Amino acid sequence: MTGPAHMERKTRNIGDGNFISAVTTAIRDLRAGGGAELNPVSKDFRLDGKTCLVTGANSGLGKAVAADLARRGGKLIVACRPGHASIRDEIRRMSGSDAVEMMAVDLADLASVHRFCDRLAERGIRIDIAVMNAGLMTRHAKKSAQGFEMMFAVHFLANRVMVDRWLGDGIIQLGNQTGAVPRIVFISSESHRSSDGIDFETPGAFTEFGIRECMRYYGLSKLALCTYATELSRRLNPDVRVDCAVHSMCPGGVATNIARDAPKWLRPLVVPVLRRFFQSPAEAAKPVIYLCCTEEAGGSTGLYLHMMRRKSVSPQAADPENGARLWRASEPMLVRPGE
Repeated sequence: MTGPAHMERKTRNIGDGNFISAVTTAIRDLRAGGGAELNPVSKDFRLDGKTCLVTGANSGLGKAVAADLARRGGKLIVACRPGHASIRDEIRRMSGSDAVEMMAVDLADLASVHRFCDRLAERGIRIDIAVMNAGLMTRHAKKSAQGFEMMFAVHFLANRVMVDRWLGDGIIQLGNQTGAVPRIVFISSESHRSSDGIDFETPGAFTEFGIRECMRYYGLSKLALCTYATELSRRLNPDVRVDCAVHSMCPGGVATNIARDAPKWLRPLVVPVLRRFFQSPAEAAKPVIYLCCTEEAGGSTGLYLHMMRRKSVSPQAADPENGARLWRASEPMLVRPGE
């Protein structure tokens, strides 16, 4: 398969538009009829004794999810970029729980990701619920520390490295005879329904692009994430028994600081639109909490939610051949930089 920059354009999907089309699509989805299919988790549901980790919990959806899990009694690790030490005390105030700690990690630098995993392993931490939330949208092409396209590095590659390390180091332990099944929840996007396919020959290779193509590359990074989540679910649960519940979801439009990624001239318009039409982070957190807490999500694997409705991932993400190819193509990238 040739690289995405050279592929013939066919149908247009949500992952092929620009920033404005992404906003309008999100508004359309939020206003679409049909309502929620799933019921929110009761506020009384508890997670006492569970260790939860949320990446990108310094703002928006991640912060809301972290506060909710801590409020339910979960022992919280918030993994954020360096420079956000105050978020620990903020989530403690929001949740009323002191069982919150912040650990710094830069997901755009695989050396930082490996050091973060080292610290977890050295402390003997065991994660019961991992919410892989951290994300970004760049207006133009940026390189990660190792030279990959930045969104691919953060949305897919860092997550693959972390999960691989956690499984290998025993930080996540597959379900045992006591029925303790860990959960991994990937925050993806409907933009994974990109009409471009993954370049399996050089996945994540840096290519110059500008604002007109930022959503295209964002969608490709989320396609890689959904393809990986589906393949991980298959590999960790080859039999009927669920040993690790692996799910992915799109929260829908969320009124967060995504406006910082909009063109400067658009921000005065975008900010009030987001506040008026998009969900609050607390509302958008409901499907994430559903996947973290409910019996259905703990006893099954491979669910995909779009807001509070079950949905199937795209055919590209569901294809076992694509999952196997992405798995093989990304394996060489898991090595600690410098080794």
